[in-house]
Amino acid sequence: MGLGGCIILIAVGAILTFATDWHMQGVNLDLVGVILMAVGLIGIATFSGIARRRRVVVPSTPVVEEEPHHHHRGDGYTDGYGV
Repeated sequence: MGLGGCIILIAVGAILTFATDWHMQGVNLDLVGVILMAVGLIGIATFSGIARRRRVVVPSTPVVEEEPHHHHRGDGYTDGYGV
C-alpha cells in the first residue's frame, strides 16, 4: 500500500468517526473509523521508513590524475621537465 492508500484510509476513517451519525446494529462506526485512521498512520510510518532506506547513494567517481606530458622540441632538446 502506497502513501496515497494510507491517506485515503485516514480520510475515510475520519469521515466515519467525525462526520457520520449512522447507527448500524452490531457495528460501531466510530470504532471502525478510529481503526482505519490508526492503520493509515501505521502505513505512513512504515512507508516513510522504507522510503528512507531506499535512498540510493551514488559513489563518487575517483579522480585520476594524469602524468604530465613531456613536450619534446624538434632539435633533440626537452623543455626541462623530463626526458
